[in-house]
Amino acid sequence: MLSTKLYTLASLLLIQGAFSAPAPAPQPFPLPRACAYTCGSVCYTSSAVSAAQSAGYDQYESGSTVGSNDYPHVYNNYEGFDFPVSGTYYEWPILSSGSVYTGGSPGADRVVFNVDNQLAGVITHTGASGNNFVGCE
Repeated sequence: MLSTKLYTLASLLLIQGAFSAPAPAPQPFPLPRACAYTCGSVCYTSSAVSAAQSAGYDQYESGSTVGSNDYPHVYNNYEGFDFPVSGTYYEWPILSSGSVYTGGSPGADRVVFNVDNQLAGVITHTGASGNNFVGCE
């Protein structure tokens, strides 16, 4: 009988402890951004890709170029990427800072688009040999 009373008392103490346990910490919002493309360790959202493509196409359409490498310029696809749209292709820098390219160092990453302003893909020098490109994930 004494053991039954001790068992009951222990059970009540465990139940009380469970109800007074602190609630789990709330998860931070907003949720982490989704990467449309990852070049090396750099995550690009679809809006960042779209902004870079738009800036590059605007320059292409106006017939003007930016920077010492004259972006946008024809991308010859020497690496043989199987793009989902047909060429002629143009490349334009996409910056890891989130800013739109306006000149200066273009960094390693590029958006590739065609004359109809269709996105062909996102490519990077990161992880490629020489001056070649590899596709971003």
